[in-house]
Amino acid sequence: MIRRLKYNEIDFKKYTECLENSEQKNWYANKNVLDQLSGNWELLIYGDYEAVMPIPLKKKMGLNFILMPLFCQQLGIFSKEDNREINDQFLKVLQKKSNVFLYSFNQKNNFGEKLEKKKNYIIPISDYVILRRTKYFKGRKSTAKCAQHLFYKEIDLSAEIISFIENNYKGIPKRSDYEKFIKYLEFLNVNGFLKLYGAYLDEKLINLAVIISEENQLSLLALINDESYKNENGPSFLIDKILQNYIHEKTFNFMGSNIRGIEIFFKSFGAELQEYSYLESKILKRIS
Repeated sequence: MIRRLKYNEIDFKKYTECLENSEQKNWYANKNVLDQLSGNWELLIYGDYEAVMPIPLKKKMGLNFILMPLFCQQLGIFSKEDNREINDQFLKVLQKKSNVFLYSFNQKNNFGEKLEKKKNYIIPISDYVILRRTKYFKGRKSTAKCAQHLFYKEIDLSAEIISFIENNYKGIPKRSDYEKFIKYLEFLNVNGFLKLYGAYLDEKLINLAVIISEENQLSLLALINDESYKNENGPSFLIDKILQNYIHEKTFNFMGSNIRGIEIFFKSFGAELQEYSYLESKILKRIS
């Protein structure tokens, strides 16, 4: 039996316990993260929190729609063991709702029916030397090697870094969305989850990797580049240095892309494809 709970009806102790013990455990479903990114969400539960499915809501055209928040890649169903029959029950409840704008499940959720997929790329914990020798594309090895004149540095969030982001971040066209991004960075920073790595030419910052750092995983939130220095190969240099320092102890999550050129960039470091299912209303997308 699937029940839907409003935010103030959720037992967050049981919710957190379910997440912590789940096979599908991921960053985005944590209460504080969802509170920050969505601010308005409810919950579908199976039994006594044996399985849970957070549902983010956003008001459009005066109505509440189920819509993935900006900077949130995957949610879905969380349970001790992924169960296709239970997942199908959750899916049926979600499909009955005509107000599903976009909802992304997680990569471990399996269903009886075929759903559309999005792509994510991950490098598992590895020996860096073996990874570079056997999994890097030949061209990526060469590009990273040619950028060794750059200087790699871990840096703190500051007014200077925010100015660099504002001047060079191309992925957020709306000012309101950019402001949400900065607030998210501040949230990550205050809670100890933010890592920033820079590539410097002499003393000038030319590339910035924005990373979410969890206990066992690093996730690439953004790779921000000063296009004036495109020929310096800073992005290859930065990712290679991060992998060199951390891939022996943490998985590296590229956070996915369906853009061919970006996909190839991720794959060139030996990243493995991990697809996840999603539901999207084509009608609502056209009229939004």
